[in-house]
Amino acid sequence: MNLRARYARDRVIEGLLVFATLLVVVPLFVIIFYVIMNGFSALNFAFFTEELGSPARAMQGRPTGLVHSIVGTIVIDLIALVMAVPFGIATGIMMSEYGESPMAPVARLMTSTLNGMPAVLMGLMAYALVVKNTGGFSALAGSVALAFVMLPIIARTTESVLRVTPWSLREAGMSLGLPRWRVTTALVIPAAKAGVITGILIAFARAAGEAAPLMLTSFGNNYFTLDVTSPMDTLPQRLYSLAISPYRQWHTMGWGAAIILLLFVMVTFIVGRVIVQRMEDRLKN
Repeated sequence: MNLRARYARDRVIEGLLVFATLLVVVPLFVIIFYVIMNGFSALNFAFFTEELGSPARAMQGRPTGLVHSIVGTIVIDLIALVMAVPFGIATGIMMSEYGESPMAPVARLMTSTLNGMPAVLMGLMAYALVVKNTGGFSALAGSVALAFVMLPIIARTTESVLRVTPWSLREAGMSLGLPRWRVTTALVIPAAKAGVITGILIAFARAAGEAAPLMLTSFGNNYFTLDVTSPMDTLPQRLYSLAISPYRQWHTMGWGAAIILLLFVMVTFIVGRVIVQRMEDRLKN
């Protein structure tokens, strides 16, 4: 094959790659633009400071907002993150560093099963474990459901990044007489922390958009509350309830909730990316 033919083939492959990228990026920007166009008018001062309240409040023309949903999303997601991160990282370490353990293949099977399980089943699991035993819906039950969503993602990501960590790092620690657990915590985990944090952020963003498990656990609330033992509202489930409501004003607020949820996920990824980049720069220096 002469040089001109090779160059032409290279240009064709490059064009196909650009086309494939546009197939992914263009619909994404169209969706973002459509959401912003429909919901931007709802983003006023009251949207971030007032609670939704009863339907009569909207019909009377009184200001309504979704401050309770925004705060509830942050509270429930952060509690879920605190629950999922230790267990997820520990499971990933066992699957990667202690593969000879009889529990490792069992953990790998369970995380794969949980990862492919519909989110609504996570809600049913949390309902059976928390709601039925405590006698009521609560933000804590919602956090448990989202922790089940996060856990397999964190575990499998941690396993993957630890597996690609150079084995020479472990050998260096072992040669100094350090125990295996010490080598893992002091050398392997710090070397792979950028990848572990990325996995945590992916899990957090995935759980932040889930509505189905929360409908069976935290249930929702039209009023502001910080009591994690009582029903609490979140943006995903509020978006759904606003979308099926008969009030046009609430439809617009639903689009506004979609904008906030979109920004919530984007800011999470941007902040996480900045943190990971700084960690990588420190390792290089």
